[in-house]
Amino acid sequence: MARTGRGFLADTTPLRTPAFKRLWIAAIVTVVGAQLTVVAVPTQLYQLTGSSAWVGLVGLFGLVPLIVFGLWGGAIADAVDRRGLLVFTGTGIAITSALLGVVSVTNIGGPWTILTLYAVQTAFLAINQPTRAAVLPRILPNDELPAANTLLFTVNQVGAIAGPLLAGVVLTFSSVGILYFVDTACLAAAIWAAFNLPRLPVGDGPGGVRGAFRAVRRSAGFADVLAGFRYIATSQVLLVSFLVDIVAMAVGMPRAVFPEAAERVFGDPPGGGFALGALFASIAIGATLGGLFSGRLHGIRRQGVAVTIAICVWGLGVALSGLTSMLWLAVTLLAVAGAADLVSAVFRQTMLQVVATDQMRGRMQGVFTVVVAGGPRVGDLWHGPAADAWGTGAATFVGGIGVIVLTVLVVAIFPVFWRYRAPVGDESSGDAASADPPDRGGKVARDDGSDA
Repeated sequence: MARTGRGFLADTTPLRTPAFKRLWIAAIVTVVGAQLTVVAVPTQLYQLTGSSAWVGLVGLFGLVPLIVFGLWGGAIADAVDRRGLLVFTGTGIAITSALLGVVSVTNIGGPWTILTLYAVQTAFLAINQPTRAAVLPRILPNDELPAANTLLFTVNQVGAIAGPLLAGVVLTFSSVGILYFVDTACLAAAIWAAFNLPRLPVGDGPGGVRGAFRAVRRSAGFADVLAGFRYIATSQVLLVSFLVDIVAMAVGMPRAVFPEAAERVFGDPPGGGFALGALFASIAIGATLGGLFSGRLHGIRRQGVAVTIAICVWGLGVALSGLTSMLWLAVTLLAVAGAADLVSAVFRQTMLQVVATDQMRGRMQGVFTVVVAGGPRVGDLWHGPAADAWGTGAATFVGGIGVIVLTVLVVAIFPVFWRYRAPVGDESSGDAASADPPDRGGKVARDDGSDA
């Protein structure tokens, strides 16, 4: 019975690799700080304007730099040493978070200043995220990638619980400025972890600052970004994995309505309180529980089926949460949605990492970052005005139902996704076999002395 119980728990094998272990430990700290800023920006805008439509602009100011720098950043990550790029972009994220804190404390500027700084921070983040994800197949074997992705996603969700709840407590006796400064301090852990990685050039890529700039000019242009899209077009499995996530997040993510719902539906005081923190944390609560008990996920080969069902469950949980005025029930339903979202994210990320070659991983992860992080921002754009027009509950319900309908439609048009089976070992599988097997170069020694 004890062995059976352990089989349901998360697989921690990737933590035997020192480089991954450092990244994972740093993620525990930095994700809490990042979630403080996620709460601080929309909350501050709602305090200044009293309008969910203004909060919805967070989506626009995040989406544009995310698309531009996410795609270009992926090309850069395929041209330079990825360790140096992680250090540079991590430092940029920390500086912009500190500037947001200064603006908040000094009351310099207004909503437009906050949105502009947020856009700059998103640009750095859009380069950092695909680079970080492209590193994993260089330091871990393919069969450990699902477990590694689950560990990272679970840590992200733990932070997404602790961050909003901590923000809700802090906001009862302090201002949003302190949230930005805590985020700045936490980012030091991410910079430390990246600095301690081995050098990770792509192929025989150049080293040093001058070499990096030459590589960017030579191999990170518009044509290289387009090459990434052509690469995706060779596999309907990867194409559909992006499409269904766009549907899930752009149509179903209701976070833009949380500040208004917390105050008008669930009784928070003006400025935010426990309900605000609980709503922002609810999706992450479910994702964390899903990650902690994810042991059985790693044996699933029908990953297309798993993703399709998971996204439909996400949509149902979101839709039902819009029909209740009881905070505990709304949080529970959103938690169910969050657990389903984790299942979808783990399998979609694993599909991408296994199929893409090392020379294309940065660009593939750039597209993945644009889809994963850009989708919710599109959701912000329409949820905010919809909440003003229809109410927060109706906007949330419509979004959730829309996810189910559109997901079923996309998978029906591309049935190869439903039939997709993950390869075993080094075998190629189905439609995804159009891409070459991942390059295993750049291995890192594990604690037990064997190669990762």
